[in-house]
Amino acid sequence: MRRVRFYEYGGPEVLRVEEAEEPTAGPGELLVRTEAIGVTLPSVRKVRGEGGGTPLPGILGGEVAGEVVALGPGVTDFAVGDRVTSLTFTGSYTELAVAPAVMAGRLPDGASAVQAVALVRSGQVALAALATARPAPAESVLITGAASGVGHLAVQLAKIQGVERVVAAVSSPAKADFLRAQGADEVVLYDSEDWGEPVDVVLDGVGGDLLPRAVAALAPGGRMVFFGSGGGTVPAFDLLAGAKTITGLTMARFSTTQRELYDRHGELLWELALSGRLRPAVHAEIPLAEAARAHEIIEARANCGKVVLLP
Repeated sequence: MRRVRFYEYGGPEVLRVEEAEEPTAGPGELLVRTEAIGVTLPSVRKVRGEGGGTPLPGILGGEVAGEVVALGPGVTDFAVGDRVTSLTFTGSYTELAVAPAVMAGRLPDGASAVQAVALVRSGQVALAALATARPAPAESVLITGAASGVGHLAVQLAKIQGVERVVAAVSSPAKADFLRAQGADEVVLYDSEDWGEPVDVVLDGVGGDLLPRAVAALAPGGRMVFFGSGGGTVPAFDLLAGAKTITGLTMARFSTTQRELYDRHGELLWELALSGRLRPAVHAEIPLAEAARAHEIIEARANCGKVVLLP
């Protein structure tokens, strides 16, 4: 089978497509023949060695969708032949992925693997961020990385939940029309001096140098949910002076500590998508062998929606 790894840190050029032995599913795991693989900003940053770096040779995890071809010991909720989507931890850029059964869910009839990869993980992050922030309809929400796989769904979901004012923050004016089509009431640029009226809530999936700016965009008493992999620092006095709060969000913790809500979110995402109320956008479908090109798109912040690899 083919897989993608990297043996040194760097840009997209360090990704290597190689032949490897087929893995086996261990206890509580599924072996999935992948049909679609999601590309994320955290994966791109791991290749760069950011955030402490991942051990080399580097293996990228993430979301996959495809057909179950084998069951590990103890798995009773799935059968060979089921089509599923799941997060993986031991490698997703591959033709055969090992996925924890506890993180897997079946694809509804009529759903494609590409649709599943564009919808499920990104939608779960967006819904978890909104559930953590709990914006009231009369409040305002600013979303950074708004054209990303998570961001554009967060824009739509905030409007579906009745939020009156949704502000999309992006790197390029070329993304403005796309985001207004997702339901954004306003679009602001990262390098603009004016982000408009302060907001009650910020959902930040970017971090880094943008984090202090996002905190500054909060109105007094405002709250931020931070789920990005870019790190960043904020002077504590800025929080004190404005009575602002920041809450960190990781899906590993959310999915285990709020499992019932996580499962309901999964059902809701498919209900909204299959009814046409939620529209996951796919920016590009790229062959697995050209994974470097997919990373180039993410690094250039050129994507509007999800970038998907096809094995």
